[in-house]
Amino acid sequence: MADDNHRAWVEVDPEAVAHNYSIVRRMMPESGIMPVVKADAYGHGILGIARRLEQEHPTYFGVANAAEAQCLADAGLSTPPFILGPTPPVERDQIVVRSWGCTISSVSEAEHFQRLACELHRVMSVHLAIDTGMGREGFLPGELGEILPRLAEMEALRIDGVMSHFPVADEDEIFTHQQIRLFEDCVAEVKRIFPSLRYVHTAASAGILGFRVPSATLVRPGLMLYGVAPGNAAPPESLRTTLRLLARVTLVRELPAGHGVSYGRTFITSQPMRVATIGIGYADGWRRQLGGRGLGVYLRGKVCPTLGRVTMDQIMVDVSAVPDVQSGDVAELIGTHVPVERVANLADTIPWDIFTGLGRRLPRTECTIR
Repeated sequence: MADDNHRAWVEVDPEAVAHNYSIVRRMMPESGIMPVVKADAYGHGILGIARRLEQEHPTYFGVANAAEAQCLADAGLSTPPFILGPTPPVERDQIVVRSWGCTISSVSEAEHFQRLACELHRVMSVHLAIDTGMGREGFLPGELGEILPRLAEMEALRIDGVMSHFPVADEDEIFTHQQIRLFEDCVAEVKRIFPSLRYVHTAASAGILGFRVPSATLVRPGLMLYGVAPGNAAPPESLRTTLRLLARVTLVRELPAGHGVSYGRTFITSQPMRVATIGIGYADGWRRQLGGRGLGVYLRGKVCPTLGRVTMDQIMVDVSAVPDVQSGDVAELIGTHVPVERVANLADTIPWDIFTGLGRRLPRTECTIR
């Protein structure tokens, strides 16, 4: 637990993340694994999570940009980072110098990497991104016939992998199966020019849980590492909760009937009510949209309803059913009693967004979550 100076904080369980990683390993025993630790390991703290997962010998760590890759390198981690998206020119020199994994989605990217690698007298490993339906990055399948011979002439580049991404693996089974067939055709086309291809990957968590890609040699688990199964898919074993969001009660008062609570007076007490103020708000990433949505916090063994609008630094809850609550008590806002899926649903968003939106002023501390 954080020290008494903190009003609100996040508890993270790296061992729970490692447990969830082991589920991926048992599901995909012949596959390489790229745990996705971008966005500060989905709000869990990139270094703590990466240090623990390195003990499991992953193939790569999936990151979003060169800054995240540098963070891992500075920490002395030996697992290579892999930058998942397109890279702007300003990042490419560093990528070549450090031999980080990356994708190419255009001829101009490839040509730039070729020039940089030649200047350093190196052969650079890259993965070819193919857009099979996501619309975010990669060559279109119909472009491969023209593009592949041009890439083969770039002697400083080694096409070491092929990747794509599922946009609706947790929503549209028919489209995803069509996408897999298209991806398989593209992989076969690439292998005719680059037969020594090592890495083929397209499945993130929803793809891992719901589909099989015949040619795949690598998977990219993200959300399921952090305790949540996307969509309706369920793993063969239970995922463990990896994060708790906690905040302290700062004040407890008795309010009379007819008294407004929070901005806009959207909630008016219908009877005398015991109300606790809790030291967390939208500046910490606790969404303003959650006000008035029926979400409760877990406090002294009971779920206490939140009242009125979320403010910048505080929320109010009805603690009439918890007569012994007092200032300094700790409430759980996300965790084993208040699942992040419920929080996301009531905020009209997704668990990824809730996790990564937890604010910087919330300290992270490691613990065991049961």
